[in-house]
Amino acid sequence: MPRRKNHEFTKVDDPRFHNTYQFLKHYRDATYSLKVVVHQLETQFQKEYGTSIDQFLDSVYTAGADLNGSEIEERARSIERSNKMLKLLDSSVDLLRNNHKYGEQYYWILYYSFLSPQELRNTDEIIDKLVPHMGILSFRTFYRRRHAAIEALSAILWGYTAQETLELLNQFFENPVYCRA
Repeated sequence: MPRRKNHEFTKVDDPRFHNTYQFLKHYRDATYSLKVVVHQLETQFQKEYGTSIDQFLDSVYTAGADLNGSEIEERARSIERSNKMLKLLDSSVDLLRNNHKYGEQYYWILYYSFLSPQELRNTDEIIDKLVPHMGILSFRTFYRRRHAAIEALSAILWGYTAQETLELLNQFFENPVYCRA
């Protein structure tokens, strides 16, 4: 497995790992941006309409008005899409934390590496924060477990491939199951 600058691991043959890693790397910025946009939109509505977005939309729908194609609808849909993506990641992390055999450890690794509101300065700081949850870790162990946590999260987000599922099933059966191509 090739190493890159800053100890970033990549898996050339599995784009799911790369997609999950990129998703996690941008999580803080996306969450912050979404909160800023919502705040700005709420402020704009309050100034322009003297009401909250929710009250405005309720009155529009009650009156039977159609917002299809309007700027308000486009902004609302954009915010909703972004929010759904973030909720998908959050619920996937919760599923990992509550159901994977190393879920609690993986959660804290992902939290301090990618999900906490404030980004930690470096790997030493992340490892220090992990001590109460996992004990003392070497850099090598940290990166190995972080990689495993991202792979486990990838399986939740994007699913297992048929080949991986068969490999897992073969561990439980005496006669191996083969994949037909």
